[in-house]
Amino acid sequence: MSDENISERDAHYISGWLALFFWLLVLAGVIWLFLGSVLYRGEPPILAVLGVVLLGFVSKGFVILQPNIAGVLVFFGRYSGTIREGGFFWFNPFSKRQNISLRVVNLNTPTLKVNDMAGNPIEVAAVIAWRVNDTAKASFEVADYASFLAIQSESAIRAVSSTRFYDGDQHGKNSLRGDLAAVAQLLTETIQLHVDLAGLEIIEAKITHLAYAPEIASAMLRRQQAAAVIAARQLIVEGAVGMVKMALDKLQADGVVVLSDVDRIRLATNLLTVLVSETETQPVLSMSR
Repeated sequence: MSDENISERDAHYISGWLALFFWLLVLAGVIWLFLGSVLYRGEPPILAVLGVVLLGFVSKGFVILQPNIAGVLVFFGRYSGTIREGGFFWFNPFSKRQNISLRVVNLNTPTLKVNDMAGNPIEVAAVIAWRVNDTAKASFEVADYASFLAIQSESAIRAVSSTRFYDGDQHGKNSLRGDLAAVAQLLTETIQLHVDLAGLEIIEAKITHLAYAPEIASAMLRRQQAAAVIAARQLIVEGAVGMVKMALDKLQADGVVVLSDVDRIRLATNLLTVLVSETETQPVLSMSR
């Protein structure tokens, strides 16, 4: 097998209970040889000693694996396969075994300072759920797959954050803060591309911390407050104009008063002042003699 194309495959192994049965049979034979050599023939139990040594070596092939724990076997420096099942097994005792967990693990990334698409410095952190998918690649393609994942995740977070705006563009699209589901999907796919080499599977990646960097946080807060105030004032003005128009049309239609153009302007001005003003207003009555 070429080292460049290394990938996981099943190892050769048998049930540990079956192997244990034959092992006990051989052990019984060794004991019989020992007793026969010492008690009946009076000869040194050479065969019995060799049998004990052989049984001790063969017993190295017994292994008990818990669920979601894989055993990676290496035979004289070459990858020979993986045992993925949980249970009691026996494999070639000449092979060296390394256990790898297949369970889901969470990685909390440190808070990173990056620039969004507009160049604003922001702080981003994420939580990543992952597991080993290919035990051969995880064992032999990288030195430490957990450290490899941590570094590649930081690189992916920086790449994703730099392609979006914190609050969105002028149309409110392409936002980090406002479209967390799409960002999580993009982050998961990007990290997966980075760690395919190590045989890892990214189950989920979500942003857990997103904020402006401290040096611009206060300025951005004021900008957000100003935008909120402007939006609120626009809504108030639109509502006030509609109410004034409705009042003037109602007065004219019901014949309550006959308003000249000057009267309409004065009444509209007073109504807008009352409706739009944030302080209590007092009506001004025009008195004529």
